[in-house]
Amino acid sequence: MAAFDLRLSSAMKTSPSRLLARLLIVIALAVPTAAAAQRQDPVYIEDRLNQLQQAITMLTGQLEQLQYRNQQLQQQMEKMQADYEYRLEQMEKGGGRPGGAPPPRPNTQAAAPPPPSSAAAPSAAGADQLYNDAFKKLQDGDYAGAERGFKAFLQSNPKHTLAGNAQYWLGETYYARRDYQDAMTAFAEGYKVYRTSPKGPDNLLKLGVTLAVLGRKPDACAVFAKFSQDYPRATDLQKRRVEQERQKNGCG
Repeated sequence: MAAFDLRLSSAMKTSPSRLLARLLIVIALAVPTAAAAQRQDPVYIEDRLNQLQQAITMLTGQLEQLQYRNQQLQQQMEKMQADYEYRLEQMEKGGGRPGGAPPPRPNTQAAAPPPPSSAAAPSAAGADQLYNDAFKKLQDGDYAGAERGFKAFLQSNPKHTLAGNAQYWLGETYYARRDYQDAMTAFAEGYKVYRTSPKGPDNLLKLGVTLAVLGRKPDACAVFAKFSQDYPRATDLQKRRVEQERQKNGCG
């Protein structure tokens, strides 16, 4: 249990601060000064802003992974605590037997639940590893490898907690390579299948962005209009991004 406490504390206290530091560095490098911006080509500035948005998206994904891992650690700690309390209860029950004899073993049915959960653990761990490997390739710029990894994850784990995330990042592997047609399909699938997942708003937002890039501005505007209806509780950052895209594409 102490080991889990240490891992949980480390994941919660150290990693987010490092990610925040990285984000500040990215912003400092990506955003030109006001004086420099006046001398730079608008296309160049737009490209730098797009790079910044991509970097923020990647860091957001890393934070989501940390939150998921922390949740897993918390669940493991709760299971260990429950198991500890159960064993302590059994010891207390057996402590009053004559001669200090250990209690008989009629508890095979009560002890049966742990094996299935422990048997399922390798499978869950394998799914998490598959997702993490794919995300690492995405961070390294190996978009083709990340695409294969996320596809494999979704094929074998369509109901996993991170399935909606995987579908979104699959779309990003296409978008980063300017394969906007496949990106549009991936984001649309993410919105359709994983609408209620944490990445549902991002899938719909990026679907609209991709439609705009493909020159389908009326469809993009329809998607942006639908965003506020489907996700009234979206984050302020997501709402601002939608409004920016609406203005950029002349949506009424």
